This record gives sequence, C-alpha cells and structure tokens, in this order.
Amino acid sequence: MATIDHFQYGWITPVLSYGLAVLGSFLGLLCAARAREAQTTGRRTWWISLAAWAIGGTAIWTMHFTAMLGFRVSGTQIRYNVPITVLSAVIAVAVVGIGLVIVGFGRVSWPRLIFGGLFAGLGVAGMHYLGMGAMRMRGRVDYTPSLVAASVLIAVVAATVAFWLAVNVRGSRAVTGAALVMGFAVSGMHYTGMAAMSVHAMPTAPAPSGANGSTLLLPIMLIVVFVAFVLFYALLASPTEDDRAASLYLADRAAERAAADRAAADRTGADRAAVRTGPDRPTGYPTNGAGPVPGRRSRYFG
Repeated sequence: MATIDHFQYGWITPVLSYGLAVLGSFLGLLCAARAREAQTTGRRTWWISLAAWAIGGTAIWTMHFTAMLGFRVSGTQIRYNVPITVLSAVIAVAVVGIGLVIVGFGRVSWPRLIFGGLFAGLGVAGMHYLGMGAMRMRGRVDYTPSLVAASVLIAVVAATVAFWLAVNVRGSRAVTGAALVMGFAVSGMHYTGMAAMSVHAMPTAPAPSGANGSTLLLPIMLIVVFVAFVLFYALLASPTEDDRAASLYLADRAAERAAADRAAADRTGADRAAVRTGPDRPTGYPTNGAGPVPGRRSRYFG
C-alpha cells in the first residue's frame, strides 16, 4: 500500500481551494439573485448561465483541481489525462446549470429543489471521481465504499442547500455567509472523496503519461481570473432591483423639488406684480413724478 499525502504543500492548497470555493459561491449566488429579478426568459437564462460558471466552474471544479495539486503518492509521479480533466470541468458546469434551470424556472417548490439538488449532487460527485480517474500513476487505485457513499451524500445535500440559498438569500451579508457555508460543503465533499482513495503501488508499471499539475495550473488560474473579471463586470454593469427602486425614488424626489421650486418662483412673481399694480401710497408728491408741490408739506417729512 502506497503512502498518500493530501497536503504536500502544507495548508496552502486547502486554504487556496477553500477561498476559490467561497469566491465562486459568492459570485454564483449574486448571479442567481439577478436571475430571480430578471423580467425576461433571455435575461434569466443569461444570469443562470453565469451562476453555473461561477458555482460549477470556480467553486467546485477549480477548487477540486487546486486541492488535487497537494495530493502526492509515495514512489510515483502523478500525471493528468487532459481530455478527461477538461470533460470533468464541462460536467461540473453543465450539471449545476441544469439544476439551476430546474429550480429557477417556474414556481419554486420543495420537489423542484430536491430533484435539482439530487441531479446536481450526483453530477458533481461524478465529476469529482472522473477528475480523480484522470490521474495517471504507477499504482492501482481502490475506493472505500462507505466513504464514497458519504461523499456522494455530502454532494447531494450541498447542492440542495446551494439551490435553496440561490432562490432565497438576499442581501450582501446573507450572500457572504451562505458562500462561506458552501465553501465548507464543497471542500468537505472533496476531501471525503479523497479519503476514500487508496493506492497499491506497482513499481514495475510504465511511467505515467500526461500533463503534470504545474503545467495545468497556469491556464486554470488564467481562466479563473478571466471568469471572475467577467462576472464582476456583469454584476456591476447590471443594476439590481434595489438599485432601480432607489433610482426611481431619487428621480421622484428630484421632480418634487423642481415642482416646488417652480411653484415658489410663480408665487414670488405674483407677489411682485401685485406690489407694482397696487394703490399708490400718499407721499406728498404728484403722480406725474415732477417733484414736490410748492407750498404743500409732505405727510412724511413735516
């Protein structure tokens, strides 16, 4: 039995992978909130697609692969089959997207949540073990059935809770807290599945072929940064329902203020006109403005 080390770089990989899970969950929940507010089917589909990329691509698959970089088996190098690795990423995004469509289109109900969570959870678990199956090494891989079942159960529960959060959570604080919880769930599913794995060394087997982790790390990080940038831009460029309500409120207040200013200006103009056209005050001066009348004393100057 070969010795397995899940943390060959210490706590760097688990902390980094958890951070990615939280980031993807946070962005995905924000996109799901925009999908709930969307007024058209096209806009809702757009936001659900972005949420699937965030949760399935960043929170789940990228977290999974980043954590795999800390995985080491004594006596053998580890390589990755690139097509299978890419396929696992596509599956992660696809099953989350389909699950969000099941939950997000139509009236939200517990049967929809449970069915969507079951579908996505089984898909995410399949993605996880497919990604592990992409590893190539000098050894035979076996799994402990009880831990495999536990990881699948965690995946289903986590997906169901994630979908419930996606359709119910509102506000930045609630979304942040939900993302932290989802990060723990995704990481727990991954490391439970990894704990189910055992490797029987085969020193005489051919050297493994494929890409090493460091070769795949750079394109993965570039993809993560690009996706995060696109999601942040989309979220900032599209106002929320609260933003629209606040803008409408400010516009109404500005209109009320302008109307009040116009009314005040009209009253001032009317008062001035009344003063100009009112009865002349007695001043001791003739009305033609020629000056004081000789011999007449002014009422005001004695």
